[in-house]
Amino acid sequence: MLTQTRRTETETETETEHTPKPRLLAVGTANPPTSYSQDDILRSYGITDPTVVSVFRNSHIDKRHLTLPPVGPDGRPSIETQGELLAKHKAKGIELAAEALRKCLAQIGADVDELGYLVCVTSTGLLTPGFSALLIKELGIPVTCSRLDVVGMGCNAGLNGLNPTAAWASRNPGRLAVMVCVECCSAAYVFDGTMRTAVVNGLFGDGAAAVAVMAGADLAPDAPQVLKFTSRIVPEAVDAMRFDWDEDHGKYSFFLDRDVPYVVGAHAEEAIDNLLRDTGLRRTDIAHWIVHSGGKKVIDAVKVNLGLTSHDVRHTTSVLRDYGNLSSGSFLFSFDRLRAEQAVRPGEYVVLMTMGPGSTIENALVRW
Repeated sequence: MLTQTRRTETETETETEHTPKPRLLAVGTANPPTSYSQDDILRSYGITDPTVVSVFRNSHIDKRHLTLPPVGPDGRPSIETQGELLAKHKAKGIELAAEALRKCLAQIGADVDELGYLVCVTSTGLLTPGFSALLIKELGIPVTCSRLDVVGMGCNAGLNGLNPTAAWASRNPGRLAVMVCVECCSAAYVFDGTMRTAVVNGLFGDGAAAVAVMAGADLAPDAPQVLKFTSRIVPEAVDAMRFDWDEDHGKYSFFLDRDVPYVVGAHAEEAIDNLLRDTGLRRTDIAHWIVHSGGKKVIDAVKVNLGLTSHDVRHTTSVLRDYGNLSSGSFLFSFDRLRAEQAVRPGEYVVLMTMGPGSTIENALVRW
């Protein structure tokens, strides 16, 4: 029988105070070389239904990076089987994840040999073994590297993966942890002309993003610290976003309910209040907002309910414009743009917010 040691509240608080805060050292991103405008895709698939065309053209997306199938005898992209889609998810996923991870490490002059913890996040396919094991083999990462695969959680999953990454870094000061979000969304497409598939096909893009995390007293004092994570699930909307089996097509397909923006918006304020609780901060103390690029209506719903301006979500909307919805990695693309802007001053606070199936709102508080 295990002997349990009961720690007092004071001991727990003291331990937390002395635990070094994890810092976000670098972000690396990658996308397929092929990109398409919305009209390119409409023409490629011969889509002329006015309602579907309207969904594509009113998405506020200029282009998306995708891995579309080769053109068939009819001049249209060929129809891929579920097996072919899974093969694409694996091959392109490894390729994109490896590129993003290499770029991330290069920014801090680190090598794969220094990796102590690797978290891989994806929702566009199922692999066993997962991307973490595949990347260890592909890149020659030490076989002693601890790892975790976060699979099937959807667009919110980047923060679900960053949470254990940050926790591991805090408990292993001076050692390097990396999270990689890799989404080959074109491996989850079904093209049948229906509104269900049109909403998805007109929104998502392919991409990967890696973030390096480390904790230490004298480490990179200019790098932002991760202070807190919170989560808010909305069980009554569990079916609003889902990736399930489409019997008619013999493959998986994603479904987005038309009310998703309203579900997210209605709970955004409560989710942020929960994040800021016991921090001594108010919403007006947050200088920068990184919100998941879930789509124009989702972004607008968050803006209205949190009282944000277009400037507050400028990186969210620009990533949507240039890449579409990149699922779990979207927020890291936006965060990378915030870093590149070099407008954040020391001591300022940043909120990271992602949304996805569950329905779920995930948040993190970061201080520069």
